Amino acid sequence: MFKVPKQAYTAEFKAAAVQRIKDGQGFAVVARELGMSEQTLRNWVKADESGKLNGAGAKPVTPEQMELSRLRAENKRLQ
Repeated sequence: MFKVPKQAYTAEFKAAAVQRIKDGQGFAVVARELGMSEQTLRNWVKADESGKLNGAGAKPVTPEQMELSRLRAENKRLQ
């Protein structure tokens, strides 16, 4: 059986993803564009609502990195 490796996300990446949900985008759309599971995104929103999302991020995520992540997920979906 194949095990998917755990991916590490920075606090800034998480906050940007949560903000997209707060701005009215759907969980499925945001998760697909970022190449992650809906459940992970839902967990982040829940953590944000309880004030526990912000942790020590390794480095800031630039808009270019967010776009690259979205494009990689789209390429993966189209293959």
